[in-house]
Amino acid sequence: MRVLLVYPEYPETFWNLKHALRFLGKKAPYPPLGLLTVAAMLPAEWELRLVDMNVEPLRDEALAWAELLCISAMSVQSASVRAVIARANAAGVPILAGGPLFTTAPDDFPDVDYLVLNEAEVTLPRFLEELQHGRARHCYTDSAHADLAATPIPRWDLIRARNYGAMSIQLSRGCPFDCEFCNITSLYGRVPRLKDGARVTAELDALYRAGWRGPVFFVDDNFIGNKRRVKTQILPAITDWMTAHRRPFVFNSQVSLNLADDAELMALLTRAGFITVFIGIESPNDESLAECNKIPNANRDLITSVKTIQRAGLQVQAGFIVGFDSDPVSIFDRVAAFIQESGIATAMVGLLNAPRGTRLYQRLEAEGRLTGDMTGDNTDGSLNFTPAMNIDTLLQGYRRIIDSIYSPGNYYARVLTFLRDFHPTVPVVRVTPVTLLAGLRCAWILGLREQERREYWRLVFWSLTHAPRLLPLAIELAAYGFHFRKCFECHWAESGA
Repeated sequence: MRVLLVYPEYPETFWNLKHALRFLGKKAPYPPLGLLTVAAMLPAEWELRLVDMNVEPLRDEALAWAELLCISAMSVQSASVRAVIARANAAGVPILAGGPLFTTAPDDFPDVDYLVLNEAEVTLPRFLEELQHGRARHCYTDSAHADLAATPIPRWDLIRARNYGAMSIQLSRGCPFDCEFCNITSLYGRVPRLKDGARVTAELDALYRAGWRGPVFFVDDNFIGNKRRVKTQILPAITDWMTAHRRPFVFNSQVSLNLADDAELMALLTRAGFITVFIGIESPNDESLAECNKIPNANRDLITSVKTIQRAGLQVQAGFIVGFDSDPVSIFDRVAAFIQESGIATAMVGLLNAPRGTRLYQRLEAEGRLTGDMTGDNTDGSLNFTPAMNIDTLLQGYRRIIDSIYSPGNYYARVLTFLRDFHPTVPVVRVTPVTLLAGLRCAWILGLREQERREYWRLVFWSLTHAPRLLPLAIELAAYGFHFRKCFECHWAESGA
């Protein structure tokens, strides 16, 4: 069997980092970890090719070669998904589809031959067995959660790692919290399931043998969902591996804000090589946090918590949401002020949307407020429900936040606020020929051609004189800010705002 694994293209989004990656000569931020893992579950005798459309186009020759096309995607990739399905149908290639998009909306894709939904470790073996006996069904679904010990090591040989800004790895699935707007618990449950330390280091070995050196993203929705095991088993194993291999990687992941309450855990993370954490802060408004059941953020000084994590040697990236029913009209100025004061350089501010499968979706559906499906990009200025706030006030306020926090003056000032408080215990950016070339490109584009050139050079000279070992990070954050501005300019142009 000749199988073509296809990962659809992302549109211009906050996290595709398209404009920042160009400085590094990279094409996409991360490889398609799900498809690479599924590839390792397929029969060893099958011939496999992988096309990541964020790296290369899907060519007619590849479709002509394939006897089966395997596709996985998230909702933000829907437009590309539909184009791929149409091309495969026209070429007469049967389609096997799975992943979050198809699991949450299987009825939206009648032209797919085989739907293998939920967790592939559970449903894919059934499909493969029945396919072998010539009686494969259209849809395979199961609410059972997989034992991650059964998850194979991804097929890294199917990609060219040099095309990507970072590699990715998974420790766990599931989150102990149940935020109203989040579909993670409906997909993966509230009891985190973890691989053991030996398995995690085996996956690090695989990346190391594949030649990778540099950033590695743990894709977990909450890396510290099971604090005890992470502290006693996982992080010590990673630390020992990193020491034995002379620290070839730096790590980042997503965590909850209660990390700030555990000095031991923060120290273990930095010792293991973690340099960045993404945290869903969502809102500085207590009533909005209560509305969405954001338990880790309740009854705390949010700014102090962020600063505590930063001073422990971890850069905080964060997500914010406006559009809650409890949001007052002052929320836009409060969010912008919070981001500026906290020194959170990478601040993803989005409009509230209701994904299928969430409690929010169910509530809004019962209230008759849903207006359609979400695009999957919460930063493109779209809504899929009728908000409590006047919609024009909401959209104008959202635009005001973005224009404020990503104006060159405010953004670079925020980077400086962060760097003054940041005292990492390990190098945060590896200096390599690739990063040196990226620095030269930044100097040419950001330091000479773009509107932020004055702010850029002020940041560079401050870093050289006050924190020279942070200069590579300062330049990286400058490149990120450039991407975020370009991304939102694209969104505003598309919406006519």
